[in-house]
Amino acid sequence: MRLGVSAAVVEGRLLAGDVEIVDGEIAAVGVSGAGQGIALPGFIDIHTHGYDGVDFADAGPEEMRHASSALTATGVTGFQPTLLTLEESELAAALDRHREASYDGARFLGTHLEGPFLSPAHPGAHDPALLADPDIELCRRLLAAGSVGQMTLAPELPGAGELIEALLEAGCTVALGHSNASAGVAHEAFDSGARILTHVFNASRPFLHRDPGIVGAALTRGDVFITAVVDNVHLSKEATLLAMGVGPDRFVVVTDAMAGSGRVDGTYTLGNRRVTVRGGEARLADGTIASSVLTMDAALRNLVDLGWDIEQASSAVARTPAAAIGRTDLGVLAVGRTADVVVVDDDLCVVATMVAGEEAYRR
Repeated sequence: MRLGVSAAVVEGRLLAGDVEIVDGEIAAVGVSGAGQGIALPGFIDIHTHGYDGVDFADAGPEEMRHASSALTATGVTGFQPTLLTLEESELAAALDRHREASYDGARFLGTHLEGPFLSPAHPGAHDPALLADPDIELCRRLLAAGSVGQMTLAPELPGAGELIEALLEAGCTVALGHSNASAGVAHEAFDSGARILTHVFNASRPFLHRDPGIVGAALTRGDVFITAVVDNVHLSKEATLLAMGVGPDRFVVVTDAMAGSGRVDGTYTLGNRRVTVRGGEARLADGTIASSVLTMDAALRNLVDLGWDIEQASSAVARTPAAAIGRTDLGVLAVGRTADVVVVDDDLCVVATMVAGEEAYRR
């Protein structure tokens, strides 16, 4: 089967010609013939709380299946449903539901636990009453409850070093965020194996020229992935451009989206929080930014508007997020790779999405 495209981003480079798929894999690229649109590797969202009315904190099997299918309309072929801080019993139940659900569209890549081991100084939309200092036994119970792919924690909390070690031993990717850590403390955590900064500049100690904090530490290291919510709400244009300066090999787009993404303005749940969506912004009653309504395809277009070419932008929504969580088997379009592919038109809007060579969405 041929996609009928005029070009494709193949191993990070734009190559003219069509793409052929055989038995769920990319069989050939640069195939001659007339076509339209560009084929990109499937998008990977490693931080999303919900989509199209579905809140991953309380979603049942049918809702998880619906969300995984609906996400393909935005080009997503793999995702980590993300849980904000809740009571242990609620987190464990959600983790179990995520692990046991059947996904009809985008691949389940493990659950991202954003908490509960976060700084009360920077809770963001998390309920401060539920935040906790690192607790190894609680962590082990949560790991046993589901398929945890990633955890975000604050490295300055007492016991964080031991927690990082336990997570790494369990094969879990460690991210730092919602943190008041100094640059020194952040460097120690990254040296210990943490590899991601969660939503740069948001819910963390601010960057100052004599006190660069966790943001300064992460931006200046070559071994740390920088995740960013490129929705023009979480970050100013200047802040986004500064973060993009680390380059497409380290810059990771995440949506940090919630149930209102893909829906009309209104009030939605985000775990145990009520969030109002209005005019492209999601906020708590006190005005605090609470997740987003961003989609990965919109973020791709925003990156291009900010000056990146399609190859760079494609990396930030596919190859680099996959690499950040150790899934180097995903996020790349190349001969012999699994055919997780997005076709976009000249306006970079999604025309079709394929997962393992099967069409999951067609506009």
